[in-house]
Amino acid sequence: MPAPAPLAALDPPSSLETPRLHLRSFVEDDAPALHEALVESLPDLRRHLGHIGWVAEAPTLESARARCRKAQADFLLRTDLPWLAFERTTGRLVASFGLHRTDWSLPRTEIGCWVRSSQAGRGHAGEGVSALAAWALGPLKAVRVEFVTDESNHGARAVALRCGFVLEGTHRQVQRDAQGRLRNLCVYARLGPSETPPGAPAAAG
Repeated sequence: MPAPAPLAALDPPSSLETPRLHLRSFVEDDAPALHEALVESLPDLRRHLGHIGWVAEAPTLESARARCRKAQADFLLRTDLPWLAFERTTGRLVASFGLHRTDWSLPRTEIGCWVRSSQAGRGHAGEGVSALAAWALGPLKAVRVEFVTDESNHGARAVALRCGFVLEGTHRQVQRDAQGRLRNLCVYARLGPSETPPGAPAAAG
């Protein structure tokens, strides 16, 4: 098995195109558009992601600017790979996607996403998730891509299934929501090409 590419050699695309979306990495000037989308979507975001700091905090233009700066730095350092998604026909910010908690030595990664409330139900989540999964399992050569969501988030669970992810199990009582209630997480995954385990005999040609 070839050794994974060194971190510095990996070149995540700062821009990705899908039929309806333009995904690109954050820049500080995205703050006003991000703030607008967050304010609109906060009730829905807090329903399933209220335990995350940037969702739990009060949305301000300055906090959106700080989030943009951090996301830009994380992308450059390869510690996190977040993209904003803009509708190609209008240029409007409609969603955000990311590859998170990546183990570059394997490599494996986890896809996360949220869609602004007014754009829900239009297929943007599936379009972005499919594009990132294809890149991760292709050029990145990930052997595993995960999609993890709250058990009660039926919309996200449907996206995972539509994008070819398989439910591997439910982790019970692994986090608390914004009200302190225990939550279960469903773990979905897609796998890359299988590899011969170390020490296993090679298949006959």
